[in-house]
Amino acid sequence: MRSHLLNDTTTEHYRRSVTEGVERVAAKLAATDRPFTGVTVDDLAPRIDAIDLDQPLRDTTAVLDELEDVYLRDAVYFHHPRYLAHLNCPVVIPAVLGEAVLSAVNSSLDTWDQSAGGTLIERKLIDWTAARIGLGPAADGVFTSGGTQSNLQALLLAREEAKSPDLAKLRVFASEVSHFSVQKSAKLLGLGSDAVVAVPLDHDKRMRTVALARELERCAEAGLVPMAVVATAGTTDFGSIDPLPEIAGLCEQYGAWMHVDAAYGCGLLASLKYRHRIDGIERADSVTVDYHKSFFQPVSSSAVLVRDAATLRHATYHAEYLNPRRMVTERIPNQVDKSLQTTRRFDALKLWMTLRVMGADGIGALFDEVCDLAAEGWKLLAADPRFDVVVEPSLSTLVFRYVPAAVTDPAETDRANLYARKALFASGDAVVAGTKVSGRHYLKFTLLNPETTTADITAVLDLIAGHAEQYLGESLDRAC
Repeated sequence: MRSHLLNDTTTEHYRRSVTEGVERVAAKLAATDRPFTGVTVDDLAPRIDAIDLDQPLRDTTAVLDELEDVYLRDAVYFHHPRYLAHLNCPVVIPAVLGEAVLSAVNSSLDTWDQSAGGTLIERKLIDWTAARIGLGPAADGVFTSGGTQSNLQALLLAREEAKSPDLAKLRVFASEVSHFSVQKSAKLLGLGSDAVVAVPLDHDKRMRTVALARELERCAEAGLVPMAVVATAGTTDFGSIDPLPEIAGLCEQYGAWMHVDAAYGCGLLASLKYRHRIDGIERADSVTVDYHKSFFQPVSSSAVLVRDAATLRHATYHAEYLNPRRMVTERIPNQVDKSLQTTRRFDALKLWMTLRVMGADGIGALFDEVCDLAAEGWKLLAADPRFDVVVEPSLSTLVFRYVPAAVTDPAETDRANLYARKALFASGDAVVAGTKVSGRHYLKFTLLNPETTTADITAVLDLIAGHAEQYLGESLDRAC
């Protein structure tokens, strides 16, 4: 069994095995003509259940054959131009190369003596991102597993900086369509069930600053503590960007920590055309970025940035076996001093490889393409009487709903849209997402693939309309 350990004596085995795996994936990507096969849980689960993990196949080729049957054939392929559902991007090749390197070397980014150069590369990328945001010379941060962890850490710092002896008095303000991790973080941080105040939206699905000012004033009048305001730069449902400059001014007025959840909108940091859409982000106390959403990186690749590096002390604990206090005075850079995680992958390498091969402008140009595509898609939807589109996109999300020509019960229209989404997924021809707007079911395109075209959008809209019309026709037949 030692022949399977990666070391100086097994490099040829490593090369052959990885090459065979890469060739399988490359062949699959080249042959994939739709984003999904339409396989069901009932079809796939028995195949996986039948595998006896205590009976190894002992042969890489046989294992890859089996993997083809239980995973590769039926995976949802985000690289396909008609995958239009969630915040999943196709990935760039330099990042995939970085993934292969970091997995093989297997550095752990908690302490210097486990990562050395990896620590400095991550720190360099944090500095680069902080500079792009404009946080100033005292900024710092750390890579995380994703936006949920980044938001949790930011709100932890905000809670500690609020210095309130009574957690029940702390309030967090976020828009009605902020990410669910805000509420989840509040619970994990021991705040009350009423700690998160939902601020109403304007017609563009952005936080209404007049409503925020009113809520902050109520908070002050009630003797409560405005712990933080979470502004979203790219909401999951709509891609909307809250008015950051106005929110920053209110945070300064009321002494609230300003956190910007830019997990989606961080692609604008590299944009050649649309960077101004997140003006005001430089006034934040903390920022969440998900490179694996709009920088075309493999999962996971995320970070939390802070204006004042000193605030990261709230996440610091020292263990004699790992990062004793003396290392601070010895200026040994241990990233665990800043992180909620201990063992942590060298995910920063993927972004490093991408920047060194493509450059920031290369990333930004790709993100600009999907923003441009969304603008064209909005024009198509706005001109199509079959659909009701909710809001003109700020990023690359389109929320819309099939509306039948004949007057129909809104609940029946809801069911038609739900049916269309499920039928489309079952066919495998395209994958779209869904959400609710004012209690009604809507469909959603999240456009993150520069290879997607307006022809793809038109074709998928026709498929959606066809499925919805089929449902309504069958429903009418049943009613008769």
